[in-house]
Amino acid sequence: MLSFVLAEAALELVPREIWRHPAVASDAKRRGKEPGRVLLDRSFHHSAMARLSEPGKRGRPDLVHEALLSVTGTPLYLEGGVKVWVHTCGGMAVEIAEKTRVPKNYIRFRGLIEEALAGESEGRLVRVRVAGIKELIRGLRPEKVFGLSVLGRKGTVEWLAAEVAALKAPAVVVGGFPRGHFSEETMATIDELVRIDPTPLEAHVVAARVVYEIEKAEGRFND
Repeated sequence: MLSFVLAEAALELVPREIWRHPAVASDAKRRGKEPGRVLLDRSFHHSAMARLSEPGKRGRPDLVHEALLSVTGTPLYLEGGVKVWVHTCGGMAVEIAEKTRVPKNYIRFRGLIEEALAGESEGRLVRVRVAGIKELIRGLRPEKVFGLSVLGRKGTVEWLAAEVAALKAPAVVVGGFPRGHFSEETMATIDELVRIDPTPLEAHVVAARVVYEIEKAEGRFND
C-alpha cells in the first residue's frame, strides 16, 4: 500500500496570538464560533497573519482540500491502495480513514476539519493526534520515502511511479503549503527528493499526476 503524506500542510485552527485581531474576531462572530475553533484562512485573515511566523506557508486549507480530493477520488485509493495522511504545519497528524470520500464541498470539508482539530468529532472519518513528522513517517514503516520538490534531482513522473510501484510499502511526501520548501525536519524523513517539473506545482496537480502514473505502472490500463 502507498502511504501518501501531505506534509507541513497549511491547515490549522487560528493561533491564540491573533484571536483578538479584528479580521479573526469578525469572521468567528459571523460564523457563530469561537476564534480558536475556526480554520486559519488567508482569504479572511490576511491582515492578521502578518503577526505569525512563516505566514507565506500558512492559512490555505483550500489547497489541502484540493489535494485530498485529487487523491481520494482515484481508483487506486477507492480500492484500498492508498493510505492518506496530512501532517499540519502545527504538528498535528491527521489520518483520513481508508476509502473515506472527502467532502467535495469546501464548506463541509472546513466544518469537518475544524471539529477534528478541536477534538469535537468522533473520529470515524478523520482522526487527529499530536505527532512530529518524523514520528508519523516512522510509524508508517515505509521501505522508501520519496519527496517531491523543485529542489530534488530531476526525474520523470513515470520513473517515479515505476519506483513506487515496485515497492510493497512506499511513501510519497508532497508539500501542503502554497510556497516555500520543506523544513529540515521534513527533509530528514525523505530518502530521495525528486523534481518532476522545473516549475513549482500545486499539491493537487502533483498528487493527481503521481497517483495516475502509479496506476499505469501497476498495469491498471493493460486490459
